[in-house]
Amino acid sequence: MTETADKRLYLIDAYAMIFRGYYALIRNPRLTSSGMDTSAVFGFTNSLIELIRREKPTHLAVVFDVGKASVRTEDFSDYKANRSETPEAIKIAVPYIHRILEAMKIPILGVEGYEADDVIGTLSCKAEKEGYNVFMVTPDKDFGQLVTGKVKIYKPAVKNGEVEILGVDEIKAKYGIDDPKQVIDILAMMGDAVDNIPGLTGVGEKTALKFVQEFGSIENLLANTSQLKGKMKEKVEASAEMGLLSKKLATIICDVPVEFHQEQYDLETPDFEKVKEIFEEIEFKRLYENLYRAFAQQDPAVQQVGLSVQESPEKTKEQKKTGAVQLDLFASFEELDHATTTKKTAENNDHIYQYIDTEKGQKALVSNLLKYKAVCFDTETTSLDELQAELVGMSFSYRNGLSYYVPLSANRGEALQTLEIFRPFFESKNVLKIAHNIKYDYKVLQQHGITVKGPMFDTMIAHYLLNPDGRHGMDYLSEVYLNYIPIPIESIIGKKGKKQGNFRDADLKIQTEYAAEDADVTFQLYELFAPQLKKENLEDLFFNVEMPLMQVLAKMELAGVKLDEEWLKKESTDLENDLKNLETKIFELSGEVFNMNSPKQLGDILFEKLQLDPKAKKTRTGQYSTSEEVLQKLVSKHDIIPHILEYRTYQKLKSTYVDALPQQISPVDQRVHTNFSQTTAATGRLASVNPNLQNIPIRTLRGQQIRGAFVAGNGNKIISADYSQIELRIIAEISGEENMINAFLHGEDIHASTAAKLFKIPIDEVSKLQRSQAKTVNFGIIYGQGAFGLAEQTGLSRTEAKQMIDEYYRTYPKLKEYMAGQVKKAREAGYVETVLKRKRILKDINSNNFVVRGHAERNAVNAPIQGSAADIIKIAMIRIDEELRKQQMQTTMLLQVHDELIFESPEIEVDVAAQLIKHEMEHAVTTRVPLLVEVGIGDNWLEAH
Repeated sequence: MTETADKRLYLIDAYAMIFRGYYALIRNPRLTSSGMDTSAVFGFTNSLIELIRREKPTHLAVVFDVGKASVRTEDFSDYKANRSETPEAIKIAVPYIHRILEAMKIPILGVEGYEADDVIGTLSCKAEKEGYNVFMVTPDKDFGQLVTGKVKIYKPAVKNGEVEILGVDEIKAKYGIDDPKQVIDILAMMGDAVDNIPGLTGVGEKTALKFVQEFGSIENLLANTSQLKGKMKEKVEASAEMGLLSKKLATIICDVPVEFHQEQYDLETPDFEKVKEIFEEIEFKRLYENLYRAFAQQDPAVQQVGLSVQESPEKTKEQKKTGAVQLDLFASFEELDHATTTKKTAENNDHIYQYIDTEKGQKALVSNLLKYKAVCFDTETTSLDELQAELVGMSFSYRNGLSYYVPLSANRGEALQTLEIFRPFFESKNVLKIAHNIKYDYKVLQQHGITVKGPMFDTMIAHYLLNPDGRHGMDYLSEVYLNYIPIPIESIIGKKGKKQGNFRDADLKIQTEYAAEDADVTFQLYELFAPQLKKENLEDLFFNVEMPLMQVLAKMELAGVKLDEEWLKKESTDLENDLKNLETKIFELSGEVFNMNSPKQLGDILFEKLQLDPKAKKTRTGQYSTSEEVLQKLVSKHDIIPHILEYRTYQKLKSTYVDALPQQISPVDQRVHTNFSQTTAATGRLASVNPNLQNIPIRTLRGQQIRGAFVAGNGNKIISADYSQIELRIIAEISGEENMINAFLHGEDIHASTAAKLFKIPIDEVSKLQRSQAKTVNFGIIYGQGAFGLAEQTGLSRTEAKQMIDEYYRTYPKLKEYMAGQVKKAREAGYVETVLKRKRILKDINSNNFVVRGHAERNAVNAPIQGSAADIIKIAMIRIDEELRKQQMQTTMLLQVHDELIFESPEIEVDVAAQLIKHEMEHAVTTRVPLLVEVGIGDNWLEAH
């Protein structure tokens, strides 16, 4: 920005604002189409943009906490020890916020060992000396101690869009004190439950204010305790030492080793394209417009795009719902895009799209297609359900801007005749067939008697391998990589719902334009992604694993799995009875009947009537929180709590699985057909959707019972083949940890073996509790679990948990070396790899922000382990399918549930099939550590497992 006489520095307390943004939207969270909670990202970013628009700062920085506040924990080890686990949505948010700030060219600050408060305090002092007016952007009351004539608190407020600015006069009036620095004494006396500052015993806020107004400081109070009376005098004198320590803890440090170079904090024009890319990734289209307008108001370079900037006197419906402060929007997203960089569309882009509706023309097209090494195809259908979808047409492209559309008759017989013309193309082993989400087209054609053969290329999977954390939809990729906006399907058939039309009903020219464009765009994406796969050494993984697996998954999805509806009806009845019995017990324990599904009524029972937690806080709506997290902490307080938790578990089982699964049975073949996604999990694991059959709970007896509903057909059996402790075996293999390798080679129980080493006892003397604790450490280490997390899970103290982790690394020294080596490799290369060279890109591995960097470091360790496990089972699936075909067996692969494969096999070949499956799974890759597979056979999944 240009130099101005009015030098105003805004320092944002990152986590205070992130938490504030998250909780402001907690009742109406923002979710992406994939279900990710982006409330924290949106709340923070929205506030940041509004600050820039409203205040037009000349200088700006965002300050994060980096690591533990060791300068305080050295004095008081329990400082901030009682803080609850950070919500998952905030953990997810921080890396995105970090990327947004970098794209906006806003400095991200933080100093290891110090809190954000200290960095803000230090910079405030230094900037004030340079003649700056400093605004500390935070709702935190502790900052009152830093306020001077030129340093103020800027407190964004949701209500009415008003902000609160607190200067010297406001702080004095707020606390009735003579000097803002006396805020430290108030905090020292009353303590702070949030930061676990103890304060003086028996002194709350009112008493602390009274003491400061009377004595001026905590030191003067302690020097004059003779003026106090009774119990208060005893308590203050007894806790005097803790009070003085509390003052030290509450004092914001103003000499942190951080420099103030004013040019570093200049507010610059963002890299709008980078910001837009991130916003699109997390579906923040409207927020991008606000950002653009905020800078258009003050930067001539931005104003040149010609946008008129106005404010609306009324809020949008979304603003009213969330309470968020936003600008009214006077330009559509597309208009704004054109203002920055004109996007291409079918209307302004040269192309030749032709339909071919004669047999002669279609035969000539096939003859032409067979001359090319790579051809893109796409299908248009009447439904997203491949079992019921009828083909409406097909499109083909082998050159940028050139595409052909072949309409198909509504008469299935005539449509099949046309398909026969194209059979040579689809079955050609010489032509590379390209499509986006090719599995869908593969299944539709399979249902119409055509099996696609030869080499295939799925642009969706290709992009997934290149950028596993990104979005992979064709329209999105087209905009990002081709600067081209495809025709939206809604413009042809309308939005989802009962009134949505059918593609077949559209005019042939409109069908042609839409369908041909899809093939054209996909071919162009292929031309971009194919060389990139080669450059990144991902061709082998793509062509030899992911593409063959696609065909295996297609067959599994078409096969489906049989459900025993009577079993589920009985389960539903049993669960209903269990729920009624639990209700009766709960009502007896509460002393009254109430609505179990009303959080308000339940909260009143637990916290008003039973008084289970005198410190229980109410939400913004005036009712108590009864979340599972809250209830788990009360389990030991009253017998009613375990019953409530059990009630909720049964209720979810009944509604989500037992009652819902029969609704998913296909009318075509009376079986349930899930869809396995290869592009959802960044680690390489498959995901099951519509319905999700990988998430059926198995830890409880009731949850396990649901598996009994998945049955074999007449004359068949269910085979379950499950890798045993595959992730631990992989980490032993790739780390070269001899102690762990030897345990596996000798067939020892790895958790008991680990416990024996940790507790230095013979393996046959390991108790059930010790084995359980060792198991928690074994799996926790993979996921970067620290002492706090281990203590939470095992019931150990934090000190004991830390000692156990230290002992674990002494027991398995090479494991620690491997983990450190992985982080080092990631820092140098920017990614980590699995055994099959699958890459996980870690953009934040060298971040200056401790939290963001820590998240990337944990991924550097566990992504290769999870990803390698995923790679191994994928290879096993491909080889099992190949062997079953070679031996002409009727055994069918049905499901993949993480490390387990489910098959349906004729009784006459079930033993041979079980041996084949076990052999291929255990020998999918060559390893020193043996892969062990447990195989079970039964009439249903429960029996087999």
